[in-house]
Amino acid sequence: MPLTVLIVDDHPSFRALARTVLQAEGFDVVGEAVDGASAIAEAERLRPELVLLDAQLPDTDGFAVAAELTRNGDGPAVVLTSSRDAADFGPLVAESGALGFVPKAELSAAALAAFLP
Repeated sequence: MPLTVLIVDDHPSFRALARTVLQAEGFDVVGEAVDGASAIAEAERLRPELVLLDAQLPDTDGFAVAAELTRNGDGPAVVLTSSRDAADFGPLVAESGALGFVPKAELSAAALAAFLP
């Protein structure tokens, strides 16, 4: 059974690219969101197994959204992404509750699967 994914990014071109890449590699993209507020709402509505979450959103940062999505321990797995390098964010990735970080330029099903059990 394919893993369900919610893509959260404020850039339509990246959302389209991520959808194409992930669907081609067997993931079931069930939705998209453009900011933190819609990410939380869509995650509650769609119940994806995985959220691919941009670290920098227009209304908040992805770290706060990841913390909200994972705070009860029964939410989706979260993997952060950005066009910036993970080192730019210091300990924020680890502290957010996200499983890890994948640079946008390296997005693939294999990169995401490396964080999943």
